[in-house]
Amino acid sequence: MKPLGHPHLNGHSLLAGREVTGTGEAWYAVAAASGKPFGPALHDASAEQVAEAGRLAAADARAFRALPPDRRAAFLDACAEEIEALGESLLELTARETGLAPARLAGERARTCGQLRLFAELVRDGAVSGARTDPAARGTDLRLRRIPLGPVAVFGAGNFPLAFSVAGGDTASALAAGCPVVVKSHPAHPGTGEAVARALTAAAQRTGMPPGVFSLLVGRAHRVGLALVRDPRIAAVGFTGSRAGGLALLAAARARPVPVPVHAELSAVNPVIVLDGALADPERAAEGYAASLTLGAGQFCTNPGLLLLPAGPAGDAFLTSAARAVRSTRGQVMLTPGVCRAYTEGVRRWAAVDGVREVARGAPGQGRYAPAPALFSCEAAVYTAQRDLRGEVFGAAGLVVRWAGTRQLLSLLEGLEGQLTATVHGTEADGATAARLLPVLEERAGRVLWGGWPTGVEVSRAMVHGGPWPATTSPGTTSVGTLAVERWLRPVCYQSFPGTLLPPELRDADPPEADAARTTPRATPCARCEYPRPT
Repeated sequence: MKPLGHPHLNGHSLLAGREVTGTGEAWYAVAAASGKPFGPALHDASAEQVAEAGRLAAADARAFRALPPDRRAAFLDACAEEIEALGESLLELTARETGLAPARLAGERARTCGQLRLFAELVRDGAVSGARTDPAARGTDLRLRRIPLGPVAVFGAGNFPLAFSVAGGDTASALAAGCPVVVKSHPAHPGTGEAVARALTAAAQRTGMPPGVFSLLVGRAHRVGLALVRDPRIAAVGFTGSRAGGLALLAAARARPVPVPVHAELSAVNPVIVLDGALADPERAAEGYAASLTLGAGQFCTNPGLLLLPAGPAGDAFLTSAARAVRSTRGQVMLTPGVCRAYTEGVRRWAAVDGVREVARGAPGQGRYAPAPALFSCEAAVYTAQRDLRGEVFGAAGLVVRWAGTRQLLSLLEGLEGQLTATVHGTEADGATAARLLPVLEERAGRVLWGGWPTGVEVSRAMVHGGPWPATTSPGTTSVGTLAVERWLRPVCYQSFPGTLLPPELRDADPPEADAARTTPRATPCARCEYPRPT
């Protein structure tokens, strides 16, 4: 290993501030628009290097968790500053690797740095520890705080190369919790991953963090990610990606001698329910739908892939307007040639189903990997009967299902899998129907919207970006917003401890005699047998 400090990207893994060359066959970044390789040769991290990353993270886990909150917050702030210091060159590189527009990437960088600073604020406020106390005056002295689980493995996402990748929400929330992070870089944007990883490494060095607080592993082969999840020092996993990939990691984590949680976002079709009252201005509503459907080539995890539309003339008018809006769109370069192929195959699968009709196609974009947006429609009975229509087609493809009557609409919703979002379009006149739908939607989705469109997730204290299985593997959590920090913590209760031994956030201003009261055993009833027992 040689010291970190080379100013240019070289395709190496970064282990606790040092760069290492991987092993095996060379591979390269690929330009999304052309499919041509470019940049330095990359080599997957070896099994020994994966294990070394886990060892280094575990070795510094206690030191990192013991740092005062202001030190950890300063590190998060410094991460944001170092990413911003990469300037336009980062956006140019990421645009070449992903096909995403620089303007979109500038917004994503702002979100990435904003959420790092939001978590820094959370750490400074002391909210991460979740301290609770039940003082001795009310019975046995009980005090609770949350402690970090330990080293966290994070898998970069393909569709958000900044906000859900090396320094994205999983990494930011895990560092805020006090957990070292080992990132497996996404092979669709390895240069972006390395550039951001170097920024985080520089921030760690600048703020005096323990070296093992952050590492990056290069890996195209599945074995690298599986080895990371199986490493006994990894205490939890964060993943955003395909259902197949997430389920493979979940199986590996569960098969360990000591299983660990995998917080994985897998897939969703994010149903949009249009009620009668929303069809007063069908053209405006349809334009909003088409804009959301095709935004970013439809490569958002909250893309409205399924729209439930009333049968009848008003619904027909909406569909006609939506078709016109989709025909006016042009395809955009997709993230990778593989993603483009999967989209094309998914559209063909829908088109081949009996009872499904193609409503509209946009125009292909420039190059081989910018397929045309597509819109399809079918009746509720067809959708219910055909399993091939249920899954996500990742990209700018929408399926409109026509329903007749609230009972049929409820049946459609109750047959859906867990989702990230569910959106209702209606007016006050639809209140009675919406009230019947809401309990079902709450059961099916992590975020329920009234009006608007689900694409776009605001990073805030009240946001939920999660949902029931199989949208995610952890229905009780979120990957966006400050609540995300709770995924990497567990509660510990301190009973009858003297104040001098309590963690700082659990100490109070009790007089000296309070310690004696706190540690004196007292008889309390057993909840099961009601007989007194010593505490």
